[in-house]
Amino acid sequence: MNAQVAVVRCRSYDRDLVQEAVRKALDLAGGLTNFVKPGSRVLVKPNLLMAVGPETGVDTHPEVVRAVIRLLKYLNCKIILGDGPSVWGNQTENIDDVYRRSGMKNVAEEEGIELVVFDRKRWRQKFPLTTRLDEVDYLVSIPKFKTHCLTLLTGAVKNLFGLIPGRFKTELHKNYFEADKFSGILADIYEQARPAITVVDGIVAMEGDGPGTSGKLRDTGLILAGTDGVAIDSILALVMGVDPFEVPTIKEAAKRGLGVAETHHIQILGEKIEGLIGRPFLLPSSSPATRLPRPLVELAKKFIRHYPCVERDNCVKCAACIQACPNKAMRMKNERVVIDYAKCIACFCCEEACPASAIKVKRSVLAKITGL
Repeated sequence: MNAQVAVVRCRSYDRDLVQEAVRKALDLAGGLTNFVKPGSRVLVKPNLLMAVGPETGVDTHPEVVRAVIRLLKYLNCKIILGDGPSVWGNQTENIDDVYRRSGMKNVAEEEGIELVVFDRKRWRQKFPLTTRLDEVDYLVSIPKFKTHCLTLLTGAVKNLFGLIPGRFKTELHKNYFEADKFSGILADIYEQARPAITVVDGIVAMEGDGPGTSGKLRDTGLILAGTDGVAIDSILALVMGVDPFEVPTIKEAAKRGLGVAETHHIQILGEKIEGLIGRPFLLPSSSPATRLPRPLVELAKKFIRHYPCVERDNCVKCAACIQACPNKAMRMKNERVVIDYAKCIACFCCEEACPASAIKVKRSVLAKITGL
């Protein structure tokens, strides 16, 4: 079994450059009409984590979304644009701000398409997905290339977590808070949703303590496209300098036969693989797996622990972390956020939701000694 992933260079978010790069990537992948029938109904789903501007690199850039929409419009598709961001608390109250600040509202208005809210759900086995999927013929996914504090990489597979409406994301984080178990749920969602095509915004990526404001931006200058999200994520892992099978979402999805992870079975169309690999990415502080042999990780993981902590000087007291915590381990006391570590499950939802980069990683004594 082989897979193909198109990789095209794009040096900036200049509108014309992005349009040409996305078009070229999709042409290399086989042409958009091979995956989306003209005149069909399409849901375009970017990665919208929080209400921040495009310059932060947290959300999918609006120009990449615009480029995909314009190519779909050329096919006379009926397009809806939407995501279920990690907005904790009352989602319907905050979604407008996410769409506005991320640039999606402007794109929708300027391109004349409908911007939708994932306000209704239908159950699929262990979880609900937005009923917007039932209204369309195809799903087109546009993830952002970033590191992730729990799954190491967020890309094609992880992006579909946004199809879970509203607060049920919190329940999944609570019930499947370990990386391997959470990755199993992500594989379940990917199996159910299966995008017709995935286009990755890798022009500016994120390394370090992603996927939120604690990460560091990194110019990678790449647009990727393909139908196999597992293969796409495997190429992203190579760009990061990581063995794809160290990424739990890739490992789990490949084990189930949902895509190709063995890189010798992946054909890269466009750029040469040698030109894609540079300095390894800085990895999340909470992800020691790629820095120790697996037997040692299994032996030491009971003692090498990572926990969130609040950096007081950066905290803006917005309570986003408190609302995000699935186990209710955080509260406000004397105008300070405090954490009950007896309840903390180290899922790092708080770090992901924080808009001010105020949640940092606290390490156990053995983690400090070993430098992990």
